[in-house]
Amino acid sequence: MEEVTVVKKGRVLEILLNRPKVNAIDLATSRKLGDAFVLLRDDPELWVGILTAAGDRIFSAGWDLKSLNQGEMSLDDWWENDYGAGGFAGLTEMWDLNKPVIAALNGLAIGGGFEMAMACDLIIAAEHVEFGLPELPLGIVPDAGAIQRLPRRIPYNVAMEMYLLGRRMTASEAQGYGFVNKVVSKEILMETAREWANQIAESAPLALQTVKEVLRAIEGDTIEQSFQTMRKADLPVYRKMLGSDDAKEGVKAFVEKRKPDFKGL
Repeated sequence: MEEVTVVKKGRVLEILLNRPKVNAIDLATSRKLGDAFVLLRDDPELWVGILTAAGDRIFSAGWDLKSLNQGEMSLDDWWENDYGAGGFAGLTEMWDLNKPVIAALNGLAIGGGFEMAMACDLIIAAEHVEFGLPELPLGIVPDAGAIQRLPRRIPYNVAMEMYLLGRRMTASEAQGYGFVNKVVSKEILMETAREWANQIAESAPLALQTVKEVLRAIEGDTIEQSFQTMRKADLPVYRKMLGSDDAKEGVKAFVEKRKPDFKGL
């Protein structure tokens, strides 16, 4: 059984984590996830990704603590371990992945599983999904994305509750904060994710990729600075998009009242 499987469906790459019982991530699984996201990043025929997991109970319990306890991974300078492309879980530090990724959460997102979901661009969650960060009672902290990202997605004090008290957050509460985009029944989770992915894949790929490239570049800028960053910084996808055939095709198709035929050029 493959721990990570990928399926191409037109312009969409579906990535499935399948490591019973709790979809925990060891070094080998992290590398396989990294390989999957490299495929999404580098294949010009792929425009958007969906990340999900097997079963309907746990999306991922995160770091494989059994492997850690057995010495397969080190805790001190853990990032020096070979987690593969994109760092832990293949996505949490893949700074050059400009293609959008949808997380289709089929169950609990705990610890590193929560951090993997946070690294996605859109989150669709089944109704029974909960999020949790149980690291502190283990003597560690969630430093593969939760400390860095969570207070930017939800109120600071609520994030501190999750860190310090270890309290769970339901999918509906997360949606209320805007952290989760949509909550659906588990029966239509993948159907909804595929609908979103196919809709996204109708847009010009260079425009899709420009959104992530620019947002990453202007993070921390004032509004005035962000304009200057867009005009002067090294943003190759944005520059390519401005002069692309697709940009001309999009305008032409609008004027001619027809569906555009984007090529990624």
